[in-house]
Amino acid sequence: MSLLDRTGFPRTTPGTALAAAPAPRRVPALWLALLATPLAAAANGPVLILPDMASSLGVPTATATWLVTVFAWAMGVGTPLMAGLMRRRGLGGVLRPSAALIAVGTVVVAVAPSLPLAMAGRAAQAVGGAGLVTAAMSLAGTVRRMGVITAGFGTLGAVGPLLGSAIADVASWRVSLSVGAVALLALPAVVRRADLSAPPQDTPFDGRGATLLVLTATALVLVPRYPLPAVGASLVTAALLALHVRARPTGFVPAALLRTRTFLLSTALACTLATSYFTLLFTVPQLLRDRTDWSASTIGTGQMTALLLGSALSMLLAATAGRLGRPRILTILLTVGALAPLTALLTPWPALLLPVATLAVLATSAGQATLSVYATQSAPPAQRATAIGLFTLGYQLGGAFGPAVAALITLGA
Repeated sequence: MSLLDRTGFPRTTPGTALAAAPAPRRVPALWLALLATPLAAAANGPVLILPDMASSLGVPTATATWLVTVFAWAMGVGTPLMAGLMRRRGLGGVLRPSAALIAVGTVVVAVAPSLPLAMAGRAAQAVGGAGLVTAAMSLAGTVRRMGVITAGFGTLGAVGPLLGSAIADVASWRVSLSVGAVALLALPAVVRRADLSAPPQDTPFDGRGATLLVLTATALVLVPRYPLPAVGASLVTAALLALHVRARPTGFVPAALLRTRTFLLSTALACTLATSYFTLLFTVPQLLRDRTDWSASTIGTGQMTALLLGSALSMLLAATAGRLGRPRILTILLTVGALAPLTALLTPWPALLLPVATLAVLATSAGQATLSVYATQSAPPAQRATAIGLFTLGYQLGGAFGPAVAALITLGA
């Protein structure tokens, strides 16, 4: 019997593994969550303090959103690069440089006197975080364990705006952008339990393919801000990447993955859900400021509560994905994913904007947990680390698109 249904997604069970190869030594899921999820708090920390950051750096608020966009961009392009590094150098070859990048980036953000330098620090933090996320996802193994990680993303993403605001009030916005360094506390436990050895290599690194992928992702990230030149650049770089993949089908972007319907559908849907979620994450607080007399603290608390509820529901959905089956999971993701932006667009009642946040995080967190397993399992065993990286790139592109779209909607950028 075929492993694909008419939607192109593979059949799964609650214990579906990411790879057919022997399972790696199990690192407890909570350590994996600690390794990966502090990045979500660092990413969402600026939501309520963008005006303070902009004032400190001497730029307009809309311009300060570049600190968010560059973070998502760097994590997006860093993820497949780190996945490629892990494929060649093993977990140890990813964990060490990732930790160094997070440490260096945190120091740069703490002292940066200008926006460009602060953006460089945020980029270093994000690339380092991408390595830790890639490592955690590669060690997850099942939908349920992946659900712990993605629900953790949702939870810390929910707490992130209020946490960032609270830390900024007590200390400074620079400290609030440093919470991602908490992930380093999980390294000793992961290093003790995981296999850090490098796999044998018989092919050289595809530097041209990696460069073209980074250029394509960069051009795509700029589309919301600079539509015409960015679309033109993305078409050119994508065409060059396609020609390169054809000439080198087993390179940095394997041709076999691009021919796999399940991988492409899963990644495209994850990107769409993430774009909607990150747009609403930044838009909802601004809409509540405009439509109500609520204080920033009330808005932050309300959004945090809504996002925490959505994260809890996403964990339940991921845990029951095998019993529900593919068609029902996809129906839930598509329905909830569509309801969130439509409600935000059409509701005349400001209070309904908070359930919008619940629906958005439910769709994107549950989607990332289930779709990442579908996408990765559809890949040949030797390319599953690469599949994790490219899938996460698709998700993170949504994280880069979202704040830029929110800036266009609410800040007049």
